Amino acid sequence: MKNVLVTGAAGFVGRATTLKLLAEGYRVRGTLCPALGDLQLIEGVEPVVIPPMSQSTDWSTALKNIDVVIHLAARVHVMKDRTANALVQYRQANTFATENLACQAVESGVQRFVYVSTIKVNGEGSQRSYTEEDQPQPTDPYAISKWEAEEKLLAIGKETKLEIVIMRPPLVYGPGVKANFLRLLKLVACRTPLPLASVHNKRSFIYLGNLVDALLKCADHPNAAGEIFLVHDGLVVSTPQL
Repeated sequence: MKNVLVTGAAGFVGRATTLKLLAEGYRVRGTLCPALGDLQLIEGVEPVVIPPMSQSTDWSTALKNIDVVIHLAARVHVMKDRTANALVQYRQANTFATENLACQAVESGVQRFVYVSTIKVNGEGSQRSYTEEDQPQPTDPYAISKWEAEEKLLAIGKETKLEIVIMRPPLVYGPGVKANFLRLLKLVACRTPLPLASVHNKRSFIYLGNLVDALLKCADHPNAAGEIFLVHDGLVVSTPQL
């Protein structure tokens, strides 16, 4: 039985991931950030409180006796983020904090580090499907910070025995979804006419349960080490079709 640390364990993906890990017999520890208020962990998950992530965060308690880290916590993408020095703030939470966690994971003897990145690392508006071999072309502060975190993790993996696995999911949907997907659901529920008739884009999505299954496979499959995975449901649709 492996001991798994899930960062962001109280979030949309985190709760589903910890629930599945417990069902599969893993011992699970999850992080909570006091700044996020009343978010709760799944029953059976060992809680550990971590302050807002930075390059100086102390992870020693969270990493004690851990075999695998699944790193979900991040400063998330916000549409039209007008925050001053947005890239600086994204880098602090997503790039340097991730590097710090990985370095401390090495010191604690963690075997594998699964990093949930984003398909936005590949770019925006391609006329064909992205692949793992494509040259990254991140265009906004969020995607840039995630790509830079990937680069730092891969470098750590080459210099140490820590096995790095990177996953770049597209938009995730499922029970409890929030943000833009939830807003779209509410508009559809209100039968509001949407100006989408002339939109012919193609988007990939991934169902929450499918993403969680992929994360668990990345956590334990021997051939996953050192790999970057692009995952989706296998169904590509336009926004009007969605």
